[in-house]
Amino acid sequence: MRHRSSKSKLKRTAAHRRSLLANLACSLIEHGRIKTTLGKAKALRPVAEKMVTLGKSGDLHARRQAIAFLRQKEVVQKLFAEVAPAAASRPGGYCRITKLGARMTDAAPMAYIEFCDAPVKKEEAPAVEAEATAEA
Repeated sequence: MRHRSSKSKLKRTAAHRRSLLANLACSLIEHGRIKTTLGKAKALRPVAEKMVTLGKSGDLHARRQAIAFLRQKEVVQKLFAEVAPAAASRPGGYCRITKLGARMTDAAPMAYIEFCDAPVKKEEAPAVEAEATAEA
């Protein structure tokens, strides 16, 4: 039974689970969207949202708490400079999980987890097409 079990253990020890979630959170902050298993995405969402809440407060203590958990100063800098200001007007619910279906190899349920307010990256047209349109 699942009475009062608040988190998924992901079949790992506490230290391994903490490291896994820290690394997933760093990847999510760095790339804006990651593809992982559904269980890991569901376990990552509360962690990522707490990091964004720390980034929104923006003070030194929050920055030190984020560095203590994530252990990567460059990622924390991006969290406080780009990710948190994009979610400043949102009161919560910073992450979105999109189910993708089963993985081909082992049929594990896969999902995308992404920030709702992530800036959209526009892809540039290849140089060959740009030159062709300029000549015409």
